[in-house]
Amino acid sequence: MAATTQQYVYPDQDEIRIEAVLAALADPVRLDMVRQLAEAGTEISCSGFDVAVTKSTLTHHLRTLREAGIIMGRQQGTARYNSLRRNDLDELFPGLLQGVLAARR
Repeated sequence: MAATTQQYVYPDQDEIRIEAVLAALADPVRLDMVRQLAEAGTEISCSGFDVAVTKSTLTHHLRTLREAGIIMGRQQGTARYNSLRRNDLDELFPGLLQGVLAARR
């Protein structure tokens, strides 16, 4: 069953599917967002991503990444924070995230 944190829904680790992960990472904007999370090594607020998209498009990309199981989100006051589910992804798909992040830009 999917887990929730306030309004965020994301799959439990055993529900993450490689097809959804790869489809989400295929978009250049989402891949850049995942790279930013990996490089930061910590949470990034929704407004903290350096991407050239509108707020509504950013929301769409964040939802896609959450639903694929790549990130988790949490609310703190009026701010929303996102974190990479690196441990879950590394356990399910060893080397995948490392390879994707190391790929040429």
